[in-house]
Amino acid sequence: MRTGGDEVALTFDDGPDPVQTPRMLDLLKQQGVKATFCLVGQNAAAHPELVQRIAAEGHTLCNHSWNHSLTLGRQKPAAIRADLEKTNDAIRAAVPDAEIKYMRAPGGNFTPALVEAAAEQGMTSIYWQLDPRDWDHSTDASDGAHEARVVKTVKKHVGKGAIILSHDYGQPDTIAAYKTLIPWLKSRYDLIALP
Repeated sequence: MRTGGDEVALTFDDGPDPVQTPRMLDLLKQQGVKATFCLVGQNAAAHPELVQRIAAEGHTLCNHSWNHSLTLGRQKPAAIRADLEKTNDAIRAAVPDAEIKYMRAPGGNFTPALVEAAAEQGMTSIYWQLDPRDWDHSTDASDGAHEARVVKTVKKHVGKGAIILSHDYGQPDTIAAYKTLIPWLKSRYDLIALP
């Protein structure tokens, strides 16, 4: 849930997304910030060039399951292991020497079996301290209102050592929010990719 120090870690889930991930990477590069990308295996397999770019630009890679099954942790141990292995294989097909030190359960639905399977493959399970619910864009909220809510939530609840959950997959308003948030966060905290 926390970085273990005073630093704040930005994490982006569910990608890579062929439209939004490059936009997020451009923003992070412009701001000189590293982050952690929790990759869905089938998306990594579909967009290996984005996995390569994420790794080449110095961001941390995290396994976020093959297809974001919210019930993965309730499967048989062998099925859980196979899912995580398949995801790691897709990431390493793009970046053969990729270090994949972390696993995040889809929806945060960790179970002892899922944590154990990740650990067997050398991955630490990561949760988050702050979820601005950037994925929850209500139909009655304008893009600007949604973006403003994400910014306000992060500013109000972030603290030293926070791991912040956000999404690069299918969330253009998240990128817009982070155009405001990254300079604000940088002026108050050291921003890191999980080591």
